[in-house]
Amino acid sequence: MQTRRLGAAGLEVSSLGFGCMGLSYGYGPAVEKQAGIDLLRAAVDLGVTFFDTAEIYGPFTNEELVGEALEPVRDRVVIATKFGFKIDGGKQAGLDSRPAHIRDVVEASLKRLRTDRIDLLYQHRVDPAVPIEDVAGTVRDLVNEGKVLHFGLSEAGVGVIERAHAVQPVTALQSEYSLWWREPEEAILPTLERLGIGFVPFSPLGKGFLTGKIDDATTFAANDFRNVVPRFSAEARKANKAVVDLLTTIAARLKATPAQIALAWLLAQKNWIVPIPGTTKRHRLEENLGAAAVELTPQDLTELTEAAAKINFQGERYPEAAMRMINR
Repeated sequence: MQTRRLGAAGLEVSSLGFGCMGLSYGYGPAVEKQAGIDLLRAAVDLGVTFFDTAEIYGPFTNEELVGEALEPVRDRVVIATKFGFKIDGGKQAGLDSRPAHIRDVVEASLKRLRTDRIDLLYQHRVDPAVPIEDVAGTVRDLVNEGKVLHFGLSEAGVGVIERAHAVQPVTALQSEYSLWWREPEEAILPTLERLGIGFVPFSPLGKGFLTGKIDDATTFAANDFRNVVPRFSAEARKANKAVVDLLTTIAARLKATPAQIALAWLLAQKNWIVPIPGTTKRHRLEENLGAAAVELTPQDLTELTEAAAKINFQGERYPEAAMRMINR
């Protein structure tokens, strides 16, 4: 597995990371604990060094799983986690990035992750009630104390990124980016390049849609959040199939899979982009990591980029309440 560097500080990670959320939360029933541990350790054996979690995933259970799985190899991996939500009765209850709350979350996350430092700490969502300077200043103090090594933001707009970066250098921004969600290209990617900030796309496979394994007849488990995502309505899935057809055509030509083509396209955009696909299955893990070996020619990239831009994708990527939490 090749490595890439995030941010001017040069945080070195595998070119593809592992998004751990789906092991515990969001995509149906959580995996059995030992199966999750085995999969995470298999990822390490296959060269993955970058693992992404958050306190809200579960809540708490994903951090606990990641902590137990990676404890034996702690010095070989980079662990990213997040703060920024209020959790009440085991459920998300709004945003909370008050400095005291950030500190409480970090102390609890350190225990669950079985570690003495968080390699990359993201603000999960921008909290309009707390100045970003106060957030960045709190993380700066945690960096000075050695409890956090790098600062990140998630789904933050240009203004917030610039203000935070002026207080505590931002190593990475995490936001959604894929062939079917390219908004970051407009203002985010140029800003990150100018400031020397790495980019970590989550949902690089379109929450599973770009794998080609989901169509308008697919049904999801009752607790799968895609049930309430407008882009995953049956009508939207039918309309959006054009991007899967595009990926499938190019994948057949290159003897790859649609998922590998989607990930290879992301890797080719910038050398400081590190996607974090997630999975619950060993064979999907191996398939995803195989994307790092797929070489797209300039002609392939032009064909993909231009054809995808002509598709009129249907449906918002989050329900309305979640869209309101995204800072633009």
